[in-house]
Amino acid sequence: MTRPLRSNFPRGSYLWSVRNAHWRALGIPEEDCEKPKIAIVNSSSELAACFSHLDKVAAEVKTAIRAAGGVPFEIRTAAPSDFITGAGARGAYMLAARDLVTNDIEVAVEGAQLDGMVCLTSCDKTVPGQLMAAARLNIPTLLVPCGYQPSGEYRGRHMDIEEVFIGAMHAVTGSLPVEELVGMSREAIRGPGVCSGLGTANSMHIVCEALGLALPGSAPVAALSPKMMADVRAAGTRIVQMVWEDLKPRDILGPGAFANAVRAVLAIGGSLNTAKHLQAVATEGQCGVDVYGLFEKLGPLTPVLAGVRPIGEHSIEQFEAAGGCRALMKQLEPLLDTAALTVTGDTVAHNLRHAEVADAEVIRPIARPVAPLPAIVLLRGNLAPESGLIKTGIVERKQRRFTGPAVCFWSADAAIAALKQGGIHPGQVVVMRGAGACGGPAMGGGASRVVFAIDGAGLGDQVALLTDGHLSGLVCKGLVVAEVSPEAALGGPLGLLQDGDTITIDLDARRLDVDLSDVQLQARRAEWRAPALMHDTGWLQQYRRNVGALSQGAVLVRSEPPG
Repeated sequence: MTRPLRSNFPRGSYLWSVRNAHWRALGIPEEDCEKPKIAIVNSSSELAACFSHLDKVAAEVKTAIRAAGGVPFEIRTAAPSDFITGAGARGAYMLAARDLVTNDIEVAVEGAQLDGMVCLTSCDKTVPGQLMAAARLNIPTLLVPCGYQPSGEYRGRHMDIEEVFIGAMHAVTGSLPVEELVGMSREAIRGPGVCSGLGTANSMHIVCEALGLALPGSAPVAALSPKMMADVRAAGTRIVQMVWEDLKPRDILGPGAFANAVRAVLAIGGSLNTAKHLQAVATEGQCGVDVYGLFEKLGPLTPVLAGVRPIGEHSIEQFEAAGGCRALMKQLEPLLDTAALTVTGDTVAHNLRHAEVADAEVIRPIARPVAPLPAIVLLRGNLAPESGLIKTGIVERKQRRFTGPAVCFWSADAAIAALKQGGIHPGQVVVMRGAGACGGPAMGGGASRVVFAIDGAGLGDQVALLTDGHLSGLVCKGLVVAEVSPEAALGGPLGLLQDGDTITIDLDARRLDVDLSDVQLQARRAEWRAPALMHDTGWLQQYRRNVGALSQGAVLVRSEPPG
């Protein structure tokens, strides 16, 4: 344990002296200044249940780090929660906050030249933001899943935030009484933690473990449970060892790690948002991995092994009890890159030696999958030259090919208003555009609300929907193609569509096309004018002017205004 620490400066030097003065004032003994300095990245906030418990978690990590011979420093970041922070600017602050979290971490950790970090992962955008920072800074890092919230019961049935989200849009269309929705909302969340079910947060917690950047067996987990707190303490001990070993994220984030993470997402039919987040991690880490290409290649080759809400009927509690991500990877083991390194310092194969599946009905073996066809399909075509993603779920669809006329909208509000006025009819393809990373901006735009409103109007199986926006990880209704790229606001084909154009979605051929020739599309593009920008001030303006392509994870790389 003699490896030099980057946080240490020569005794008596300027930086040693001024840092020592500050730290003595904080009660840190002078001899501790020679120990590994570990950042605890905490997005604690009183705005949302997702983050309200993290101070308790941070205290446990600090104790474990000190006991292991390190010095903990807690730092704070932005704390975006979809159902709270998503209220402003049509939800635009959500994805934009992901990159803000990454930069918050860089400023605090890289600026102070700390030796390692433990990231307390919670809600949707903080997890990828922390993973991106880990890949960018490339110092020893451990991600610690901080748990899902306990759900409630209403009128004798299970009630969680997914049901409230769906119910809210059913109430908009008049198919659910408002008082019933109010009753549901009172019982849906019984404690701190992220949304239950396999929404984006729990999907990303599983991604952390499958990538090898979280301890084996740590995802998913009930918030503040004895199991979670034991994992937290183990992480505090392990991060100090990782600093001395100089085990860094880019040692772990090889092609095999990304393939393993994509396999895990496919095997649970997880959130579509994992694709862009994983791509952003690969981009920040300069890993040279095409994550969208992995989804395209591995999708047809990876069986669905678990049907957890929203794609199935099992609960996240049942999935955890069956063994969680570790059991999932044990079932997937023949398909994984088991030589991939992890934060334990050992390979995936080593970590899975003693893994067990407690319930093979909840997490099935490859030979007996939940569904024979992939739950996530990447489409390409003249409407999606780069990509489009669809979450099919695990129920065999009666229609795997849908053809119909387009009905186009530039906002969720316009689409929902048309729906309420009878302007959307069976057989149509609803096009909701202007909701991409740049046009939204930050993929704000409420595509999920449109999906649930269509479902509430009884048209879920009778219309299709295309959007360049993203979907909540809780969405698995209807035939919906999301994140169509390039986006409409930058002149992508989605922005060239007109009402009545014939669109075909073909799941088996993995195609998304409009019945227009290249010549016709080029003629429309010549006449195309960029839509007026919305929410083009402050941080959102900075985000819009610097966000890169979705194919690179929509990370901040641009330097010129869009359009």
